Amino acid sequence: MGVAEDLDQFEQLLGELIIKYEQYFLGIEKREPLRLFGQVERLSMRFLSGGITNSSQKFRYNCLVARFTTYRQYWTRIIRLIEEGKYHRDRFKMKIHEREKNLEPAPQTEHKQPVAQEIDRVYHQYLAARTACHLPVEGISPEMISAAIDKQRPLIMERYHCREVEFRVVIEDGKPKIKARPIA
Repeated sequence: MGVAEDLDQFEQLLGELIIKYEQYFLGIEKREPLRLFGQVERLSMRFLSGGITNSSQKFRYNCLVARFTTYRQYWTRIIRLIEEGKYHRDRFKMKIHEREKNLEPAPQTEHKQPVAQEIDRVYHQYLAARTACHLPVEGISPEMISAAIDKQRPLIMERYHCREVEFRVVIEDGKPKIKARPIA
């Protein structure tokens, strides 16, 4: 492969690595993406001793290495916080597990209908997925998600002849999507 192809591969794998680490920190991925991290690290060291004579390619390579170095420091800091128990997402999960362990009832909110709870759940999952994919979350409201779900629910129920539809958020090709699953 030439230098341009190597830089394209480096950029693509770095983007995938960023998404995988965000999914790991959100709890979507169970294991740290160490194999992909090793591949990206090898690509970042490939041209350290020189080998790139084209100025624009050298600039692009240096930018990618700087971006990787910045993210590596960020990931190291987050992992250290997780290990120390100071990471705010982990502290939230710990509080939930403590409540379950002590059989303390969770604080009750207003009694919502099951559909409203599902829309609320999908909305929060969608925001978390957009954040994990480094996409903007401004302008996305629960009403927008509710309108989309309310529009699709009767169409799916009619098409698949089912009584209920379950919605969930998945990430495909680096973009979050709301998927529907008919329930008989």
